[in-house]
Amino acid sequence: MTKVKEQSTYNQNKGIAEMSCPITYAMNKIGGHWKSIILYRLMDGPKRFSELKRIIPAITEKMLAQHLKQLVADNLIAKKVEQIMPPITIYSLSPAGDELVPILMAMANWAIKDSKQYESLRATM
Repeated sequence: MTKVKEQSTYNQNKGIAEMSCPITYAMNKIGGHWKSIILYRLMDGPKRFSELKRIIPAITEKMLAQHLKQLVADNLIAKKVEQIMPPITIYSLSPAGDELVPILMAMANWAIKDSKQYESLRATM
């Protein structure tokens, strides 16, 4: 991924948009292709890296590692390393991530109602 200069027009515009709209701030934290999927999968409970990779097969290991790192830095997920041999890293929603659960569920419910591809899930609602 190419780094964007801190003083670039892109970063300045992004900062201005974030200051003028709280939804933009939220989307900067959870937006993108993979972050919402990772958060959605962690709603079921803590997972190891390999479990996340298995339930999100389309993501590469590099992208999963990058997004987990960003979500930890944004305090949306917690990372716990168990010091056994070999060490085990477990990811879970942080308290801030838990606050997103109703919002993510509302988005999922909207998608189920709006999209034909989720027709089989409508019966479970």
